[in-house]
Amino acid sequence: MAQAAEASIIMSQITAASNTAQIEYWNSSAGETWAQFQEPLDRQIEPLGLAAIDVLNPREGQHIIDIGCGCGQTTLSLASRVGVTGSVMGVDISKPMLEVALRRPRPAPNLPVTFRQLDAQTDDLGHNLFDAAFSRFGVMFFSEPATAFANIRTSLKFGGRLVFVCWRALSENPWMEVPLQAALPFLQPVEAPDPTAPGPFAFADADRVRTLLTSAGFGSVEITPFDAVIGGVDIEQTLKLALRLGPLGRALSERPELSAIVAGAVRGALSRYVTHDGVLMPAAV
Repeated sequence: MAQAAEASIIMSQITAASNTAQIEYWNSSAGETWAQFQEPLDRQIEPLGLAAIDVLNPREGQHIIDIGCGCGQTTLSLASRVGVTGSVMGVDISKPMLEVALRRPRPAPNLPVTFRQLDAQTDDLGHNLFDAAFSRFGVMFFSEPATAFANIRTSLKFGGRLVFVCWRALSENPWMEVPLQAALPFLQPVEAPDPTAPGPFAFADADRVRTLLTSAGFGSVEITPFDAVIGGVDIEQTLKLALRLGPLGRALSERPELSAIVAGAVRGALSRYVTHDGVLMPAAV
């Protein structure tokens, strides 16, 4: 039986000034929502994180940093791979999500796991400490991504590896696009966001990602498209997630009174994807 988590958590005073908007966002509405819906969200995106962990191929005794670790699912998965002779440090700017991470049960006793409230863009992550850095959807929110990746590289040992998973374009991700399109007739015109601004689709352009990584000093950059069907929760839970998260959730956060109005249309659009295993929809990373 898994033991209750005894992992330490160090809440630091984040010093980054340039990432102020993201720090505020992930310590208020977004972080609280992800903490509230941790279980269904983990169920949705776990396959994508596990696929990336398989690419990283962590080994026993290695020391790994998990960037944007959120509620800690990937941190604990990595810890189970490196074992008691290794270590994993999960870092995130979101205190609500880190508090969930601390409460999670460990997959095995005595795994050396630490959670720290840090901004990976500018805070000191250490120097030449880690064999690898990993992230599941935690690197697309930097205001200065080139600075952030250079900072992450500094924390790696010589020959260290970085593996992360990020979203491709919205148009390739029906699980986020379908609810938004269903709701658009009820919303005011939604202005197209800056494709390079911090957000879930900031790294949809593979050429941009390659340029950012090479300019930060990384070599042997390999970018691989990966497609999967994700979901696995019932339609009402899927509807709740769609109304609170992603592009539609962001739009409704500014007009919450419209949630009840668009719910019927969004539920109808999602119903096309109902299976015996819950709502399952394509995702592209």
